[in-house]
Amino acid sequence: MYRLFRSDSEVEGFRDLPLSDVHRLVRLVGNGLSKEAASVVSGAFADGFRLLLGRLQAHGLSRDLRARSTPGPVYSSPFHRVLRSGDALLDVWLAGRSTGPALQAFHKDSGECRKEVRAIQKHLEQFGVSIDVVFGLQVIDRCLTRTAQMADVMGAVEGPERSRAVHRLLARLIQLAHQDRSVLHLVRWNLHLLDRKIVDRTGQTGEHYVAATPSEYRHIWLAAAGGGALTVLTAAIKMQVHEWHLAAFPESFLYGLNYAVSFLLMQAFGLVLATKQPAMTAAALAQIMREAKGEDREERIATFFARLTSSQLAAAVSNVAAVGAGATFFVGGWLLLAGRPWVEPETARHTFFVLSPFDSGTIFFAALTGVLLWMGSLAGGWFENWSTYHRLPEGIARHPLGRVFGAGRMRRVADGLSRNASGWATNIALGFLLGFAPAVGRFFGIPFDVRHVTLSTGQLALAASSLGEGWFADGAFLRGLAGIGVMFVLNLAVAFSLSLHNAARAYEMEAGELGGVLRHVLRQALRRPLDFVRPPLAAGGEGS
Repeated sequence: MYRLFRSDSEVEGFRDLPLSDVHRLVRLVGNGLSKEAASVVSGAFADGFRLLLGRLQAHGLSRDLRARSTPGPVYSSPFHRVLRSGDALLDVWLAGRSTGPALQAFHKDSGECRKEVRAIQKHLEQFGVSIDVVFGLQVIDRCLTRTAQMADVMGAVEGPERSRAVHRLLARLIQLAHQDRSVLHLVRWNLHLLDRKIVDRTGQTGEHYVAATPSEYRHIWLAAAGGGALTVLTAAIKMQVHEWHLAAFPESFLYGLNYAVSFLLMQAFGLVLATKQPAMTAAALAQIMREAKGEDREERIATFFARLTSSQLAAAVSNVAAVGAGATFFVGGWLLLAGRPWVEPETARHTFFVLSPFDSGTIFFAALTGVLLWMGSLAGGWFENWSTYHRLPEGIARHPLGRVFGAGRMRRVADGLSRNASGWATNIALGFLLGFAPAVGRFFGIPFDVRHVTLSTGQLALAASSLGEGWFADGAFLRGLAGIGVMFVLNLAVAFSLSLHNAARAYEMEAGELGGVLRHVLRQALRRPLDFVRPPLAAGGEGS
């Protein structure tokens, strides 16, 4: 089989063979076999069917899957019953008797197995995803599909019906054999398992960043303004650390610690940083695409996308405005207290050119910062799933340290971890990713720096305020301001695009399906652009 079908086109060519050609091939093979050879082929077919049933039962009744399946004794499990009904089907088929009742019983048990798989999947979405469990479910799905196709061969009457069943079975076997030799398919398969492990957890958080009512929209504005105000202090500390001219590691560590503490404080006080939203809102959008059904599916997705865009824009604008105003007040206050600007004039002027898209690598760096923002969200989703799957909060609540610190306090710590695991991991990972990225780039000789729109706005405003009356000289400020605009677009667009692609791959959405939905969203944006900018007009955001 490997030598007959070496490329994708050859595999597709066999799959698209006309039924008449397949029927002639089946008759040729059937009539050309001696009685002894036909018996050997039938025995091999039966052995393959039994092996698939054995593997199906082994995975379905494994400890990890039984812990997440419908409670009950082993004998009542469909994964146990399907082996018996499969053996009964083989017995009547090998004996040459009618397979009708036996085939019906097998299909019934096989269908019950699929229902149990769906129940386990719902359990995974609630209590955490494991690669081992997801792999076991995928093996079960493949075994159920292949045994169903083999059962169709046994139940089909001789003629075109059996030829069609044989064709379906062989086409799938050839396709899977071809995929088993593909390194690219192996990489995609493992990435799919990793994606499913993360995206479901991230999407639940992303729904909170999309305003569906005017009150939620106002809350995003206020929370983002608070996040921008806190970012002023973060940018000020970052610029002060830069002035110390430390070695690469301590400087990067202090950068990362500064960012991580700032992000954690934002989470603790319910503040919003716009650049952390795209990775989570993209996962929420992918969930809406997967779950939405009906004729108005694309319209409902477009409505959600409009709310998402207006919420993201509100958060970003509020962040930037608050950072700019806050930096001006911060430098003014520092000047009154210390009698000198926060940064030296030479450093302030240099900041303008560092942020400029015309005088530095800001365009490239802003896009790579979007990648770091996406990676931070992956770390958060992974850790939340890991802690949930391994029941870390439950372990903390029952830890023997409760005898020392009190059981109630340990339960509060466990509840806090359960609520905030994703946010804590995302904030810490993102902070140190942003902090260490420039040093890692220098270590490998790769030009790399961070261009985060909110932090860079703080640096720009602090530099301009520190220059006093000369802040607008030579037009350097405008060049830095142009860099802020570039970062605004690239930070958000790159993080959102990567996260949406990641989520679509996790949910096995076809590229054509995703492209069709996005094209409809684009048409809606061209027809009703205000829907994608203004706040929702009523509860549910259905205004147009």
